[in-house]
Amino acid sequence: MPNALYHAMGGNALPSQMQNMINQYRQFRQSFSGNPKQEVMNLLQSGRINQQQLNQYQQMAQQLQTAMNNERTRNNEFVE
Repeated sequence: MPNALYHAMGGNALPSQMQNMINQYRQFRQSFSGNPKQEVMNLLQSGRINQQQLNQYQQMAQQLQTAMNNERTRNNEFVE
């Protein structure tokens, strides 16, 4: 059973922008088929993205992964 006080204090709430990104990622992950690394390399080789953009996207992906892991940890931390 989740800790009611923790939830009442907003303990599991993410900023709405981050929550939106997580939801969009989950939708994308469910619909994507193929090799993600190969798709990124195709974008880079075709010039649709450049190395600087790739670096930015990778940094954003790491931040999103950290946020998702933190959220998962917070949710599991207060389950009795």
